[in-house]
Amino acid sequence: MTSAGREALGRSRGGLSTKIHLVADRRCRPISRILTPGQHADCPKFIPLLKSIRIPRRGPGRPRNRPARAMADKAYSSRTNRRYLRKRNIKAVIPMKKDQAANRTRLGSKGGRPPVFDREAYKERNTVERCVNKLRQHRAVATRYDKRQRIYQGTIDVASIRIWLRDPVT
Repeated sequence: MTSAGREALGRSRGGLSTKIHLVADRRCRPISRILTPGQHADCPKFIPLLKSIRIPRRGPGRPRNRPARAMADKAYSSRTNRRYLRKRNIKAVIPMKKDQAANRTRLGSKGGRPPVFDREAYKERNTVERCVNKLRQHRAVATRYDKRQRIYQGTIDVASIRIWLRDPVT
């Protein structure tokens, strides 16, 4: 692995970039974050992202780590991700890619049933986009002048804390 990959910097169409994969709650607050180089695919980071969710309870008990449903864009659509969600009883609100749908119809009855997709619930997915916009309001997150991944991760963590402090749990 090159040093660029180790520092979560990678070549994409726009040059050197970093992807921020994140989970946000309904109030557009970041819950979990993972950094990857810009050229890496989104799909393989879906399961580690869900596994990193830990929401402490107000009283005694283990932290929550399973959302009621997972809303994601087409980049996260795969059999592995859907199987993982089904196994953990999490409702998947992920549209299918056109090539996956075409492959399913090409296989006919062997392709199986298409996954259920709730269009109304998918309209709430904009909370993640709004959360990313809140993070990008911080200049250090938007520009990434930090060379080291751990320093940039800390910058994102500080920006996330500021977002949480502006909109605390009531």
